[in-house]
Amino acid sequence: MTRVAIEDRRLTYQHRGATRPELEQWKPPAGFRTFESTTQIGQGHADWESAAHAVSGWQVKIRSGFRVDALSDRGRSVGERSWVTLRVGPLIVREPVEVVAVVDTPDRCGFAYGTLDGHPVSGEEAFIVHRSADDAIWFTLRSLTKAPPGWWRVMYPAAVIAQRFFLLRYQRALLTDDRHIR
Repeated sequence: MTRVAIEDRRLTYQHRGATRPELEQWKPPAGFRTFESTTQIGQGHADWESAAHAVSGWQVKIRSGFRVDALSDRGRSVGERSWVTLRVGPLIVREPVEVVAVVDTPDRCGFAYGTLDGHPVSGEEAFIVHRSADDAIWFTLRSLTKAPPGWWRVMYPAAVIAQRFFLLRYQRALLTDDRHIR
């Protein structure tokens, strides 16, 4: 098997940007397992600044045990490709991903990344922080997945179990014991 450079990989699904991080409500495409969760993580300007910075810097993934190796220094922007790596004992899983949507407004910040060929699942995840009129800060996590093409397909049932575990970790990634962002 030859290694394919990340620049030559394709998205593993057809609905680029389907998690719609720019919208309060989204309608997932058919044929995917979907997940959405919204949790209050803070209150006020300082919490907003901290949360927006954390989400933009991949901290949801990093604080959940992953390493993110961005291939450019452009910052979080559409088209940016990264290797997301998880080490579990001697096992190392390298996930190629591409940022497919970004939102950056005064009250909503976040991004969605899509899976590239060689990822253990096929689909998209979005990490979004937003604030309401009462200055409450919220974290929304959206996910849509299905079995990937290629040899990872046989591992999909195990990947679904792992994904459930990590979705719970993502939900808590910006919380501290007192329920505010760190």
